[in-house]
Amino acid sequence: MRVLVTGGTGYLGGAIVRAVERHGHTPLVFARRATTAVAAGTPVAGDIRDRTAVFDAVRKADAVCHSAALVSVWSRRLQDFDEVNVGGLQNVLDAAQAGGVAKVVYTSSFLAMPPADQPAVLAGNDYQRTKAAARRVARAAAQRGLPIVTMVPGVVYGPGASTEGNLVGKMVRDHLAGRLPGVLGGDRIWSFAWIDDVADAHVMALERAPAGSEYQVGGENVPQVRLFEIVRELTGRPLPRRIPFLVANALALVDATRARIFGASPQLTPGTVEILRHDWPLDSTRSIDELGYRITPLADGVRTLLTSIT
Repeated sequence: MRVLVTGGTGYLGGAIVRAVERHGHTPLVFARRATTAVAAGTPVAGDIRDRTAVFDAVRKADAVCHSAALVSVWSRRLQDFDEVNVGGLQNVLDAAQAGGVAKVVYTSSFLAMPPADQPAVLAGNDYQRTKAAARRVARAAAQRGLPIVTMVPGVVYGPGASTEGNLVGKMVRDHLAGRLPGVLGGDRIWSFAWIDDVADAHVMALERAPAGSEYQVGGENVPQVRLFEIVRELTGRPLPRRIPFLVANALALVDATRARIFGASPQLTPGTVEILRHDWPLDSTRSIDELGYRITPLADGVRTLLTSIT
Protein backbone atom coordinates (compact mmCIF):
# COMPACT_ATOMS: atom_id res chain seq x y z
CA MET A 1 0.00 0.00 0.00
CA ARG A 2 1.30 3.47 -0.88
CA VAL A 3 0.87 5.68 2.17
CA LEU A 4 1.19 9.45 1.95
CA VAL A 5 2.54 10.81 5.26
CA THR A 6 1.96 14.55 5.54
CA GLY A 7 4.40 16.28 7.85
CA GLY A 8 6.68 13.32 7.23
CA THR A 9 9.83 15.25 8.10
CA GLY A 10 8.53 16.23 11.55
CA TYR A 11 9.25 14.47 14.82
CA LEU A 12 6.24 12.14 14.90
CA GLY A 13 5.75 12.23 11.13
CA GLY A 14 9.24 10.87 10.56
CA ALA A 15 8.55 8.03 13.00
CA ILE A 16 5.33 7.23 11.12
CA VAL A 17 7.29 7.08 7.87
CA ARG A 18 9.66 4.53 9.44
CA ALA A 19 6.70 2.57 10.83
CA VAL A 20 5.06 2.46 7.40
CA GLU A 21 8.23 0.86 6.05
CA ARG A 22 8.47 -1.58 8.98
CA HIS A 23 4.96 -2.79 8.24
CA GLY A 24 5.83 -3.47 4.60
CA HIS A 25 4.17 -0.48 2.95
CA THR A 26 5.60 2.27 0.75
CA PRO A 27 5.78 5.74 2.33
CA LEU A 28 5.41 8.93 0.31
CA VAL A 29 6.72 11.83 2.40
CA PHE A 30 4.84 15.10 1.94
CA ALA A 31 6.52 18.21 3.39
CA ARG A 32 7.73 21.62 2.30
CA ARG A 33 11.37 20.50 2.35
CA ALA A 34 10.77 16.87 1.51
CA THR A 35 13.31 16.72 -1.30
CA THR A 36 16.16 17.77 0.99
CA ALA A 37 15.09 16.45 4.40
CA VAL A 38 13.74 12.94 3.72
CA ALA A 39 15.77 10.07 5.18
CA ALA A 40 13.31 7.33 4.14
CA GLY A 41 10.51 6.98 1.62
CA THR A 42 9.76 8.90 -1.56
CA PRO A 43 9.79 12.70 -1.17
CA VAL A 44 6.79 14.72 -2.34
CA ALA A 45 7.44 18.43 -1.86
CA GLY A 46 4.52 20.68 -1.00
CA ASP A 47 2.82 22.89 1.56
CA ILE A 48 -0.23 21.49 3.35
CA ARG A 49 -1.96 24.86 2.79
CA ASP A 50 -1.61 24.48 -0.99
CA ARG A 51 -4.73 22.63 -2.17
CA THR A 52 -3.28 21.88 -5.59
CA ALA A 53 -0.14 20.36 -4.09
CA VAL A 54 -2.20 18.31 -1.62
CA PHE A 55 -4.55 17.01 -4.32
CA ASP A 56 -1.60 16.07 -6.55
CA ALA A 57 0.10 14.23 -3.69
CA VAL A 58 -2.99 12.35 -2.54
CA ARG A 59 -3.60 11.09 -6.07
CA LYS A 60 -0.32 9.16 -5.80
CA ALA A 61 -1.41 7.30 -2.66
CA ASP A 62 -3.74 4.51 -1.56
CA ALA A 63 -4.06 5.90 1.98
CA VAL A 64 -2.97 8.95 3.99
CA CYS A 65 -1.48 9.48 7.44
CA HIS A 66 -2.07 13.17 8.10
CA SER A 67 0.36 14.31 10.79
CA ALA A 68 1.29 17.74 9.41
CA ALA A 69 0.65 20.45 12.00
CA LEU A 70 2.00 23.70 13.33
CA VAL A 71 3.19 22.61 16.79
CA SER A 72 4.16 25.72 18.70
CA VAL A 73 3.11 27.85 21.65
CA TRP A 74 3.23 31.01 19.55
CA SER A 75 3.49 32.36 16.04
CA ARG A 76 3.96 35.92 14.84
CA ARG A 77 1.17 35.27 12.33
CA LEU A 78 -1.63 33.62 14.30
CA GLN A 79 -3.56 32.70 11.15
CA ASP A 80 -0.86 30.12 10.44
CA PHE A 81 -2.38 27.88 13.11
CA ASP A 82 -5.79 27.98 11.45
CA GLU A 83 -4.43 27.54 7.93
CA VAL A 84 -2.18 24.60 8.81
CA ASN A 85 -4.01 22.78 11.59
CA VAL A 86 -7.60 23.23 10.39
CA GLY A 87 -7.28 24.17 6.72
CA GLY A 88 -4.61 21.54 6.14
CA LEU A 89 -6.88 18.77 7.43
CA GLN A 90 -9.75 20.04 5.28
CA ASN A 91 -7.48 20.01 2.21
CA VAL A 92 -6.49 16.40 2.91
CA LEU A 93 -10.09 15.31 3.44
CA ASP A 94 -11.26 17.01 0.23
CA ALA A 95 -8.39 15.46 -1.72
CA ALA A 96 -9.01 12.03 -0.21
CA GLN A 97 -12.70 12.18 -1.11
CA ALA A 98 -11.91 13.30 -4.65
CA GLY A 99 -9.21 10.66 -5.07
CA GLY A 100 -11.10 7.81 -3.46
CA VAL A 101 -8.34 6.83 -1.03
CA ALA A 102 -9.01 3.85 1.19
CA LYS A 103 -8.42 5.58 4.52
CA VAL A 104 -7.16 8.75 6.19
CA VAL A 105 -5.52 8.40 9.61
CA TYR A 106 -5.46 11.80 11.26
CA THR A 107 -3.11 12.75 14.12
CA SER A 108 -5.02 14.81 16.66
CA SER A 109 -3.73 15.79 20.12
CA PHE A 110 -4.64 15.16 23.75
CA LEU A 111 -4.95 18.95 23.99
CA ALA A 112 -7.92 18.78 21.62
CA MET A 113 -9.85 16.97 24.37
CA PRO A 114 -11.05 18.30 27.73
CA PRO A 115 -8.64 17.83 30.64
CA ALA A 116 -9.58 15.26 33.25
CA ASP A 117 -10.63 17.86 35.79
CA GLN A 118 -13.20 19.77 33.73
CA PRO A 119 -15.77 18.97 31.02
CA ALA A 120 -14.93 21.67 28.48
CA VAL A 121 -12.13 21.80 25.94
CA LEU A 122 -9.59 24.53 26.72
CA ALA A 123 -8.30 27.18 24.34
CA GLY A 124 -5.09 27.92 26.21
CA ASN A 125 -3.18 28.83 23.06
CA ASP A 126 -3.73 28.87 19.33
CA TYR A 127 -2.26 25.40 18.86
CA GLN A 128 -4.77 23.95 21.30
CA ARG A 129 -7.63 26.01 19.89
CA THR A 130 -7.02 24.90 16.31
CA LYS A 131 -6.37 21.24 17.15
CA ALA A 132 -9.71 21.21 18.95
CA ALA A 133 -11.35 22.77 15.90
CA ALA A 134 -9.66 20.22 13.63
CA ARG A 135 -10.96 17.36 15.77
CA ARG A 136 -14.46 18.71 15.19
CA VAL A 137 -13.76 18.76 11.45
CA ALA A 138 -12.59 15.14 11.61
CA ARG A 139 -15.69 14.08 13.52
CA ALA A 140 -17.97 15.83 11.05
CA ALA A 141 -16.18 14.11 8.17
CA ALA A 142 -16.67 10.72 9.84
CA GLN A 143 -20.38 11.43 10.24
CA ARG A 144 -20.54 12.14 6.49
CA GLY A 145 -19.09 8.70 5.83
CA LEU A 146 -15.51 9.63 4.96
CA PRO A 147 -13.04 6.84 5.80
CA ILE A 148 -11.20 8.76 8.53
CA VAL A 149 -9.69 7.42 11.74
CA THR A 150 -8.53 9.85 14.42
CA MET A 151 -5.54 9.14 16.65
CA VAL A 152 -5.11 11.05 19.91
CA PRO A 153 -1.52 10.72 21.15
CA GLY A 154 -0.36 11.65 24.61
CA VAL A 155 2.89 13.50 25.34
CA VAL A 156 5.04 11.85 22.68
CA TYR A 157 8.66 11.33 23.69
CA GLY A 158 11.78 9.49 22.61
CA PRO A 159 15.14 10.07 20.94
CA GLY A 160 15.45 12.80 18.35
CA ALA A 161 15.99 16.49 17.87
CA SER A 162 15.03 18.95 20.61
CA THR A 163 11.97 20.48 18.98
CA GLU A 164 8.56 21.60 20.22
CA GLY A 165 7.26 18.26 18.93
CA ASN A 166 9.74 16.52 21.25
CA LEU A 167 9.08 18.48 24.42
CA VAL A 168 10.16 15.71 26.80
CA GLY A 169 13.46 15.15 25.02
CA LYS A 170 14.18 18.88 25.16
CA MET A 171 13.29 19.11 28.83
CA VAL A 172 15.52 16.17 29.76
CA ARG A 173 18.43 17.52 27.71
CA ASP A 174 18.08 20.95 29.30
CA HIS A 175 17.80 19.42 32.77
CA LEU A 176 20.98 17.38 32.33
CA ALA A 177 22.81 20.44 31.00
CA GLY A 178 21.61 22.68 33.85
CA ARG A 179 19.52 24.84 31.51
CA LEU A 180 16.05 23.88 32.75
CA PRO A 181 14.82 26.69 35.03
CA GLY A 182 12.31 24.43 36.75
CA VAL A 183 9.09 22.45 36.45
CA LEU A 184 5.63 23.98 36.36
CA GLY A 185 2.74 21.75 37.40
CA GLY A 186 4.96 18.87 38.44
CA ASP A 187 2.07 17.08 40.16
CA ARG A 188 -0.21 17.29 37.12
CA ILE A 189 -0.81 14.05 35.19
CA TRP A 190 0.73 13.51 31.75
CA SER A 191 0.31 10.47 29.52
CA PHE A 192 3.84 9.66 28.35
CA ALA A 193 3.64 7.94 24.94
CA TRP A 194 6.76 6.36 23.42
CA ILE A 195 7.20 7.63 19.87
CA ASP A 196 7.56 4.27 18.11
CA ASP A 197 4.47 2.91 19.90
CA VAL A 198 2.43 5.85 18.62
CA ALA A 199 3.86 5.58 15.10
CA ASP A 200 3.11 1.86 14.90
CA ALA A 201 -0.43 2.54 16.10
CA HIS A 202 -0.99 4.84 13.13
CA VAL A 203 -0.08 2.08 10.70
CA MET A 204 -2.15 -0.50 12.58
CA ALA A 205 -5.08 1.92 12.31
CA LEU A 206 -4.53 2.06 8.55
CA GLU A 207 -4.61 -1.72 8.38
CA ARG A 208 -7.45 -2.62 10.72
CA ALA A 209 -9.36 0.31 12.28
CA PRO A 210 -12.98 0.84 11.20
CA ALA A 211 -13.75 4.13 9.48
CA GLY A 212 -15.07 6.82 11.79
CA SER A 213 -13.30 5.51 14.88
CA GLU A 214 -11.09 7.40 17.32
CA TYR A 215 -8.26 5.96 19.40
CA GLN A 216 -6.35 7.35 22.35
CA VAL A 217 -2.70 6.30 22.14
CA GLY A 218 -1.09 7.34 25.38
CA GLY A 219 1.24 5.71 27.85
CA GLU A 220 1.74 5.68 31.59
CA ASN A 221 -0.47 8.30 33.23
CA VAL A 222 1.80 9.73 35.92
CA PRO A 223 2.73 13.12 37.38
CA GLN A 224 5.11 15.13 35.23
CA VAL A 225 7.74 15.00 37.98
CA ARG A 226 7.90 11.19 37.66
CA LEU A 227 9.93 11.74 34.49
CA PHE A 228 12.61 13.53 36.48
CA GLU A 229 12.47 11.01 39.30
CA ILE A 230 13.45 8.32 36.80
CA VAL A 231 16.23 10.56 35.45
CA ARG A 232 17.46 10.98 39.04
CA GLU A 233 17.39 7.21 39.60
CA LEU A 234 19.43 6.60 36.45
CA THR A 235 21.86 9.52 36.53
CA GLY A 236 21.90 10.92 40.07
CA ARG A 237 20.81 14.32 38.76
CA PRO A 238 18.71 16.11 41.46
CA LEU A 239 15.10 16.94 40.74
CA PRO A 240 14.46 20.34 39.12
CA ARG A 241 13.02 23.09 41.28
CA ARG A 242 9.26 23.66 41.31
CA ILE A 243 8.00 26.93 39.80
CA PRO A 244 4.89 28.30 41.58
CA PHE A 245 1.99 29.20 39.32
CA LEU A 246 1.92 32.74 40.70
CA VAL A 247 5.50 33.27 39.55
CA ALA A 248 4.82 31.55 36.22
CA ASN A 249 1.87 33.82 35.50
CA ALA A 250 4.02 36.91 35.99
CA LEU A 251 6.84 35.53 33.83
CA ALA A 252 4.40 34.53 31.10
CA LEU A 253 2.85 38.00 30.91
CA VAL A 254 6.28 39.59 30.61
CA ASP A 255 7.37 37.09 27.94
CA ALA A 256 4.15 37.49 25.94
CA THR A 257 4.51 41.28 26.01
CA ARG A 258 8.10 41.01 24.82
CA ALA A 259 7.00 38.74 21.99
CA ARG A 260 4.32 41.19 20.82
CA ILE A 261 6.75 44.11 20.86
CA PHE A 262 9.88 42.50 19.46
CA GLY A 263 8.48 39.53 17.54
CA ALA A 264 10.65 36.96 19.33
CA SER A 265 9.11 33.61 20.26
CA PRO A 266 8.26 33.50 23.99
CA GLN A 267 9.52 30.72 26.24
CA LEU A 268 6.35 30.80 28.33
CA THR A 269 2.86 32.10 27.61
CA PRO A 270 -0.27 32.53 29.76
CA GLY A 271 -1.91 29.81 27.67
CA THR A 272 0.85 27.34 28.44
CA VAL A 273 0.54 28.12 32.15
CA GLU A 274 -3.19 27.43 31.96
CA ILE A 275 -2.62 24.08 30.20
CA LEU A 276 -0.10 23.01 32.85
CA ARG A 277 -2.65 23.58 35.62
CA HIS A 278 -4.64 20.53 34.50
CA ASP A 279 -4.40 16.73 34.33
CA TRP A 280 -4.15 15.10 30.90
CA PRO A 281 -4.46 11.31 31.27
CA LEU A 282 -5.50 9.11 28.36
CA ASP A 283 -7.26 5.75 28.27
CA SER A 284 -5.55 3.55 25.68
CA THR A 285 -7.69 0.45 26.36
CA ARG A 286 -9.46 0.53 23.00
CA SER A 287 -6.17 0.90 21.13
CA ILE A 288 -4.72 -2.06 23.03
CA ASP A 289 -7.77 -4.25 22.43
CA GLU A 290 -8.49 -3.38 18.80
CA LEU A 291 -5.13 -2.34 17.33
CA GLY A 292 -2.67 -4.37 19.38
CA TYR A 293 -1.22 -1.15 20.75
CA ARG A 294 1.65 -1.60 23.19
CA ILE A 295 2.80 0.78 25.89
CA THR A 296 6.51 1.05 26.58
CA PRO A 297 7.06 1.51 30.34
CA LEU A 298 8.19 5.04 31.10
CA ALA A 299 11.32 3.83 32.90
CA ASP A 300 12.37 1.84 29.83
CA GLY A 301 11.69 4.74 27.51
CA VAL A 302 13.61 7.23 29.65
CA ARG A 303 16.55 4.82 29.83
CA THR A 304 16.64 4.64 26.03
CA LEU A 305 16.23 8.41 25.77
CA LEU A 306 19.17 8.99 28.10
CA THR A 307 21.29 6.61 26.06
CA SER A 308 20.58 8.66 22.94
CA ILE A 309 21.52 11.88 24.74
CA THR A 310 24.74 10.72 26.35
